[in-house]
This record gives sequence, structure tokens and C-alpha cells, in this order.
Amino acid sequence: MHFSDADLRQITFAPAPNALWETVLSVRLLHGAQTSRSWSRPGVRRLHQQVRGSLAERAGVLAPLVPPKSFVPAFLLQSDAGDFATGVKLASQTPSSYLAFDLSALSPAQQAGRWAQELASGASWARQTLASDLYRYFTSSVEPLWPQIQTEAAADRTLRAATLMRGGVDALLATLHPDCRWQPPTLHIPIDSDHDITLSGHGLLLIPSYFAPRLMVTYRPDAASVLTYPIFVGERSTDQTDVLGPLLGRTRAAVLSTLHDPATTTTVAERVGISLGSASQHATVLRNAGLVSTTRIGGAVLHTLTPLGQALLRSGPSVSS
Repeated sequence: MHFSDADLRQITFAPAPNALWETVLSVRLLHGAQTSRSWSRPGVRRLHQQVRGSLAERAGVLAPLVPPKSFVPAFLLQSDAGDFATGVKLASQTPSSYLAFDLSALSPAQQAGRWAQELASGASWARQTLASDLYRYFTSSVEPLWPQIQTEAAADRTLRAATLMRGGVDALLATLHPDCRWQPPTLHIPIDSDHDITLSGHGLLLIPSYFAPRLMVTYRPDAASVLTYPIFVGERSTDQTDVLGPLLGRTRAAVLSTLHDPATTTTVAERVGISLGSASQHATVLRNAGLVSTTRIGGAVLHTLTPLGQALLRSGPSVSS
């Protein structure tokens, strides 16, 4: 994903998770194997227990529409919708030409059945069925979790805002997700196929998600493209890297944790068990994110936690000295 100066000035965060999008992504996640980071979240595990054996019945036509590791029709992402009802209304009013285009990209299994074919043609009963099934699944399965999802997304937003204030856009993009790689002015995002996306001055909308198992890109040629990212959810743990790993990556989290006591690059490498070059690289990313400060002392450099880095460590369990 290639950014111009205009794109970097137009990076925005959605104020909260998108209720319709979360509903869709929860079905997709529950369809799949329990291997992604998202499955470590208590709410996901509770939802899985609740819907076990009844997902197809609960989700209705949504279930075959969004199987795991499949293309998700773009009309199901209504990023401008402020609430679930508005999102469903906008999705069910999608022009027939857009529906046909979106649904043409589905796999044969997703297109199977009269309903999908009728939806692609814009049939009113197919639109109504989609809206009805979305409401039924949301109210029975996702809505009970919604306060928790909003709370954890707000905490994630606070953390991202602090990173942006301390380290600027470079820090924000460098720490967005451990699978991302920020090489200005390009953000490398692992997806199933290779694409070069030029944002063309429209910017990027970042949408936090509780149910997204990984980063998801929605390209929009005439508006801000969308990057859905898994929110950082800290859980109590005896291992600090278990808490920060989903945000920073386990090695970088270990580097941050070991700086509970200030250390040189050599000492960091020895404590974490990594090479000197790797320790230096991780310390640089953490410094750019405003989590670590570095002071040169003769031929060595001393790394210490900033107040933001200390606050991030305190968000998990205390670290023994």
C-alpha cells in the first residue's frame, strides 16, 4: 500500500468497530479453525460455545456467504454507518449493479442456491431475507458482547492515539500490527495474493475489529481505502510477552519488557537471546513509537522506557525485578 504525502495527512480512525462488519466477520471467524490470535479473546471463546452446532441456523443466508478464508463481499462493509440498523439498511439498498459485481467474485460454493442468484439480480425478497437474517444473528449472538467490544476498542484507540502523539505517523504504522512492515512510504500487508495499492490522495480509514483474525484490505478507488485491523486486547498473564505480543510481536514485546531495567543494546540482546543487529532494530522501532528513549554513552547506547512504555507495561501484570 503506497502512501503519498496527501494520503499520510488523511489517515483516520473509525470512532468504533463497525457493527455490521463485526457481525459478518464473527460468522466468518466461527466457521474457521481455532488458530488465529482472535481465538485467545474470552468473548470469542464464549460466543463459540454459545453457537456451537447452531451457527448455520443462527446466521441464515449469511453463513454460506462468508465462509473462512474467502472473499467477503464489499457491500457488507458500510463504513459510514454509525450503527447496526443504518449499516443493514445501506447494505440492503445496494444498487443491483454493485451487488452483481460483488457476488460475481464469490466462489461457486458461495454462489450456490437460489437466494444468492436472486440477490445478485437485486430481488427484493432476497434483500429482505439478508436484512432479517443479519438482525436475527446480531441480536442473538453479537449484541450481548457489544459493550465489551466497544470498551476494548476504546482502549485500543487510546493506545494508538498515544503512539501517534509520541511518535507520529511513522510510529503509528510501524506498530499497527506485528504482521505489517512499514517502509516509508509503503506499508507491506500480508494477504493471500500480491497487489500494489496506490491510495491516490484519498487516504486510509482504519477500522478496529474484535473478530478480524488478521489484517483485511478493502480498496476503494474513489474514496479512502479501508484497512480493518485486529484490536489489541490485553489479558492477564504471567508472561509480559503474552500480553504485548498481539500488539508488538513477541520478540519486540520481550525487548520492551526487558527494558524495565535500562540496558545497552548488547545487554538487551543477551537478555532476550537475539542478535545484536536484531536488538538494535527492535529498539529503533520502539524508540520511533515513543516507547523507548535512547542515550549515547561513549561508544554504547542506553535504552530506557519512556512514560508511555512504562504505562504499556503496566497494562499487563507487574514484572518481577
